Amino acid sequence: MSQSDEKAGKNAKSAQPKSAAGEVWETFVVIVEALLIAIVIRCFLFQPFSIPTASMQQTLMIGDYFIANKFVWGYGKHSFSLGRYGDFTLLDFELPISGRILGREPNRGDIAIFRPVPEDIEYIKRVVGMPGDEIQVREGRLYINGDIVPREEIGTALDTDSNGDTREVTVYQETFPNGTTHTIQEISDNQPLDNTPVYRVPAGHYFMMGDNRDRSADSRVLSAVGYVPYTNLIAKAEARFFSIQDNIPPWQIWQWPANVRWDRMFRSVY
Repeated sequence: MSQSDEKAGKNAKSAQPKSAAGEVWETFVVIVEALLIAIVIRCFLFQPFSIPTASMQQTLMIGDYFIANKFVWGYGKHSFSLGRYGDFTLLDFELPISGRILGREPNRGDIAIFRPVPEDIEYIKRVVGMPGDEIQVREGRLYINGDIVPREEIGTALDTDSNGDTREVTVYQETFPNGTTHTIQEISDNQPLDNTPVYRVPAGHYFMMGDNRDRSADSRVLSAVGYVPYTNLIAKAEARFFSIQDNIPPWQIWQWPANVRWDRMFRSVY
C-alpha cells in the first residue's frame, strides 16, 4: 500500500460517525457547561427578578420582569441567593462576612434588591436615605435632613394592587437633592405612613421607600423592613425585559397577545 493510500485510509477512519453513546455524552457535557455558565452569570453578574406586588408601581408594575446588576455594589452575605420559585429556594448561600467585597456604595435614587434584617426574602425599593441622613414624612411629603423634597404633579392614574383592589392615585415627579428624578404615586397625603417620626439612618445602613408610597411596607415600618445594612444589598435594578398583566406566568404564550405590555419591554429602570 502506498503512503497516499495509507493517508486516505486514516482520513476515512477518522471520518467515521461517532457512536450513539459518544453523542449522548457530548450533549450532556454541553448542557452541563451551559448550566455552569448560567449559574456563574446569575451568581456574580446579572440576575432576573419579577415583581409580584404593587409597592414600586408605576416604575415597576406587577408582572414586570427585569435584570439586576449584582456586581455594581460588590458582594455581601446574601449575594449568592438564586431566588425562589413558590416555596422552593433554588440556592441561598449566606457568606460569613459583615461588609462587602468589591463594588461601590449605592447612590440616592438607585433601585435596590435587598434582604431586610427581619425577613428571609428579597424586597425591592428605592434608596431614599443615606447613612447619617434624617428622613421624615409629614402630610405625605418627604423630608431629607429637614428639607422638603420637591415634587410636581403630572397626572392621575388607576392603581391595582396584588389583591385586585383598584384606587385612583395622583402621580408626581419627585426630585432628590442629588438632582435625580423619578415617578411616585399617592392615594392621598393622609394615609397611615404619611406622618412619621424622624428616622436617623445609622452608619452603614440605608433607608428604603417604595414609589407607590401609600402601598409600600418599607423602611418606615421598622419592625418589618427598617434600616437596611450595606451588607444586605443584593443587586441594582437595571432594565425590564418582559411585562405581562395580572402576573400571568410568561410560559402561557397563548395569553401574550391580549396581556403582554409591549411598551414596557426592553427599557431601562430608574
